[in-house]
Amino acid sequence: MIKSIGKYVMFLFLTGFLNAQEVLDKVVAVVDNEIILKSELENEAAYYAIQRNLNPKDPEVLKQILNLKIEEKLLYAQAALDSVNVSDDDVNRQIESQLNYFIKQYGSVEKIEELYGMSIDRIKREFREETRKNLMAQTMRQKKFGLIEITRPEVENFFNKYKDSLGVISEKLKIAHIFINPKAGDRVKLESLELAKSLLDSLKGGAPFEEFAKKYSGDPGSAENGGDLGFVKRGIFYPEFEAAAFALSEGELSNVVESPVGFHIIQLIERRGESIHARHILIKIKSDDAADLRTIELLSEIKDSLTRGLNSFEYFAEKYSSDKESAKNGGLLGEFEVSQLDKTLLNTVYKLKEGEISAPKRLDIDRNSYGFHIVKLLQKIPEHLPTIDGDYNEIKKLAEYEKRERLYKKWITELKEKIFWEIRL
Repeated sequence: MIKSIGKYVMFLFLTGFLNAQEVLDKVVAVVDNEIILKSELENEAAYYAIQRNLNPKDPEVLKQILNLKIEEKLLYAQAALDSVNVSDDDVNRQIESQLNYFIKQYGSVEKIEELYGMSIDRIKREFREETRKNLMAQTMRQKKFGLIEITRPEVENFFNKYKDSLGVISEKLKIAHIFINPKAGDRVKLESLELAKSLLDSLKGGAPFEEFAKKYSGDPGSAENGGDLGFVKRGIFYPEFEAAAFALSEGELSNVVESPVGFHIIQLIERRGESIHARHILIKIKSDDAADLRTIELLSEIKDSLTRGLNSFEYFAEKYSSDKESAKNGGLLGEFEVSQLDKTLLNTVYKLKEGEISAPKRLDIDRNSYGFHIVKLLQKIPEHLPTIDGDYNEIKKLAEYEKRERLYKKWITELKEKIFWEIRL
């Protein structure tokens, strides 16, 4: 279920973007100041139908998707009325998360850029406003229904009412890990910095920026365009990058600027109010094989210490793990259905016995970040029929969801009475 939702989100993300590039077609619904297009509705209905082996032309499928779109627009309208705001960082993280998922599906940034005929940076900019609206709608719903309280009697009533239709509880794996992000050594970092400085000196001496970007830049989204980033507003790039870029005069070159992805040389082309047209050359910090090896050796030593009973997994997680969120809980990642784990992690964990710890394995966080971890299988929970005592927490989540949806639908009915909406099919 998790994987199919992820694919659906990414499909909507990019089909929504493509629709934005087309000539506006028929408006099928209006909600407050927002519109829903026929092409948008049909694309989403088609994907929904494919996932469920349904007929995309079925009026009921179209009706269901249209209702979902109207609800989303109602949520956004109410969020705007309530002055619900989302930060630029939240928008950036959402876009990055969606694109990282899609990159995994297609294999590379270059394939996405080829498919949609534009750089990854332009895709980010073009879809930024729609992503903000979606996040505002989600935040509005979370604000209203995120903290639904439910009592034990309510859970028991839910179980007694639906137990025959709950099906089986899927097999689950409870896992913990110790993750270490290798830090590039000073020598490797210095090499990248020195290259950036030498390029800057050449550029100041009259070397062609566009050719240098194509030859040296590690940003695949802009390198082939001579480093051109197009017009951007504040909040798109890393703070270090923006601080330097917005401080430049037209035609001026920046000094070497360091960001989490490497070293930049930036040139401002044009300024329009709070938007700038800039280009850059990114020198990425090379992979440090020595740092990788040190990390693997440290994790191997930790595993050996645990095997010999020298301190606990929780102790080493808190002391060494770069994943600070799980480190606070002794490295605990949680319980996951087998279908929720990606293939690499599943292959690492599934062959373990309860209490066993894996050898160090590489873990890619996104296209700019990776590390290595050891994983401990804490418990393997077989597939089984639910019981109120053995699966109370799981049943409680289902009961909370049912209550939340019931209250949500009632609230949507109330919103429809106070916010203008109209179907124009």
